[in-house]
Amino acid sequence: MVTAMSYTGKISTSGNSEAIRLDKNLFKQHPEFKQQATVRADVIGPGTILLQVINSVEIDNADDPMVSAFLSFIEKDAISNPANLTPVSAEQMAQVAALTAGVVVTDDDELD
Repeated sequence: MVTAMSYTGKISTSGNSEAIRLDKNLFKQHPEFKQQATVRADVIGPGTILLQVINSVEIDNADDPMVSAFLSFIEKDAISNPANLTPVSAEQMAQVAALTAGVVVTDDDELD
């Protein structure tokens, strides 16, 4: 289980480049973000980026970063607010079965 943490920082300059300075605890608690690691920043919304190490053996680069970020968000919310979790009912499962009856999907299918 991965617990999501938040870290603060500031935008500054480093030489001729812009830089984002982050709290040192991030690097202590997540060594995959070591100095000289190659990272990718994806803008996922106004004022929001997703930062991913792309040259680390600890990270499976085949994972979709958006899905991973979403699942981490859901996990954090479930841990913080367990009273909000409700089991799927038999009626809901019957509805899902009816909606997907006859649908065949394989791992090789491309979804639009």
